[in-house]
Amino acid sequence: MNTVETEISLFHSLPVVAALLDSDGHFLDVSNEWVNRLGYTRDEMLGKSPEDIATPENAETIRKEHLPVFRRTGQLDLAVVEFQRKDGSLIELLARATAHFDRNNRYKYSVFVFVEMANRSRAERRYRDLYQSTPAMLHTIDAEGCIKNVSDWWLEKFGYERELVVGRSILDFMSRASQETVIGDGLTKLINAGDTKNVPRQMVTHSGDVLDVLMSATTERDVQGNILSVLVASKDVTQRNRHEAKLREAYGEIARLKDELQNERDYLREEVKVSMNLGRIIGQSPALGSMLAGIEAVAGTPASALIIGETGSGKELVAHAIHSRSSRADAPMVKVNCASIPAELFESEFFGHIKGAFTGAYRDRVGRFQLADGGTLFLDEVGEIPLPLQGKLLRVLQEKEFERVGEAVTRHVDVRVVAATNKDLSKEVEAGRFREDLYYRLGVFPINVPPLRKRGDDVIQLAVHFLKSTCREFGREVPQLTQAQADALLRYSWPGNVRELKNVIERAVILSPDKHLRLDLAFQSNIEEVVISLDSSSGDPQRQFVTEAEMKQQQKQNLQRALEFAGWKIAGADGAAALLGLRPSTLTDRMRAFDLKKPD
Repeated sequence: MNTVETEISLFHSLPVVAALLDSDGHFLDVSNEWVNRLGYTRDEMLGKSPEDIATPENAETIRKEHLPVFRRTGQLDLAVVEFQRKDGSLIELLARATAHFDRNNRYKYSVFVFVEMANRSRAERRYRDLYQSTPAMLHTIDAEGCIKNVSDWWLEKFGYERELVVGRSILDFMSRASQETVIGDGLTKLINAGDTKNVPRQMVTHSGDVLDVLMSATTERDVQGNILSVLVASKDVTQRNRHEAKLREAYGEIARLKDELQNERDYLREEVKVSMNLGRIIGQSPALGSMLAGIEAVAGTPASALIIGETGSGKELVAHAIHSRSSRADAPMVKVNCASIPAELFESEFFGHIKGAFTGAYRDRVGRFQLADGGTLFLDEVGEIPLPLQGKLLRVLQEKEFERVGEAVTRHVDVRVVAATNKDLSKEVEAGRFREDLYYRLGVFPINVPPLRKRGDDVIQLAVHFLKSTCREFGREVPQLTQAQADALLRYSWPGNVRELKNVIERAVILSPDKHLRLDLAFQSNIEEVVISLDSSSGDPQRQFVTEAEMKQQQKQNLQRALEFAGWKIAGADGAAALLGLRPSTLTDRMRAFDLKKPD
């Protein structure tokens, strides 16, 4: 008998249920005990596979679970199989298998040894069935991190079939970020560390989605302390983390908006202080005194105030004075220039909007009413508010509530409104361009701001004030204002009021390279219709002056020439206002003062 025959004879005589399988998983040979226990002859088994004699349910388990593990590892350890004997009865076995290779590492065959299940083995199988069917994400790995078993819910959550999972490293199912936390021998160290609880990891599903999970592990060891397996339970916290991230983002956005709101309030408050020369009203004329008395009377009340005056006369300064003398002085004063807001953006400017409310609304915006909550809202040029929006403004004034554009949430505000206009609103009401009820609501207490031409020597006080502040800002030495210059300032009618005076003084400082104030150059470059011969560098008494009537006539003629040249167009790059270096509203006021109208 040769060596091969001897080996075959020894295999047949093994006192166990054993089988040899080829690379395709088909039976090559079986032991005598196999024939005795299952009733199949060797010839009947040749060419068959274990699935052919297994129960349908167990055949599925062999294909999807046992074979993938065996193909990856070359081994099986106590795999449960349930075969049908030839007489139709069932036998439950535990299979151990090892693949054998020749010296060239070519596959020869695999040896399967089957042991009939005892009560303990049946209990272990029952545990395994419960393990797989439990509604929890469970997986078990060995000491090297290879998956030994997973629950059905784990497979469903990650979208895998069992045969694609068992036997593979757990790292194959982790995101790159989680893999980097256990790079190198990190996984082995983590496994050897023992039990863990709520360790955050990211797992990748079969479709490529990333799930955030918390993993808790229990380690099973033998009597020598060697790791047998690690049972890992995972909890999907993806949605929770996303909700928390959105919540943190929302809180961050709230904090950012709060800071932005506070910064904007501070900026607006500072802007008003700077533009209003820190709230100072300069002058001692009777006309100014009457106005100041009105400010003192209304400032301490919650009543609305309507400031009436020509362009540049200081209406904003009056509004600031009312605010600073009120109980709201510590809260912001917010200004809205109604003449500069496009009609389609009035509602957004007043009440704010939410992201996506209209084209260009890329983020939420706080409206001016909300900015002024607790303080004062100054509506400059209130007569320019479109008629359709006047009703919404009236509602806020009466009910103290509003909704942002695109939002159904009603917000409540506590705002005192101070309005200003250079128009006769009573005539606007008669013409149907301004709501009568809004007019009476805003005009509870009217304050008339006198034009500069009616304030007498206040012109000189203001000029000196502007001269000092401008020189201080420019780092210049403050020149003296001569008597001749003062007289010229008093004679001029100042159609642009205080704003025009400030511009003239600033221009004079710029045009004065030495200590002599060149007011003559400032007038000529700022108001071309007035010709004043002033030589501040000498005390020549032979200066030429024009009378008040002559000056006004020259002004009117110059305005008319500019309007005719521009085709009576007021605003725009080619309008008369731009040609004269004036604001359109200032030019309109002067046309009204000189009774200049476009010919029919």
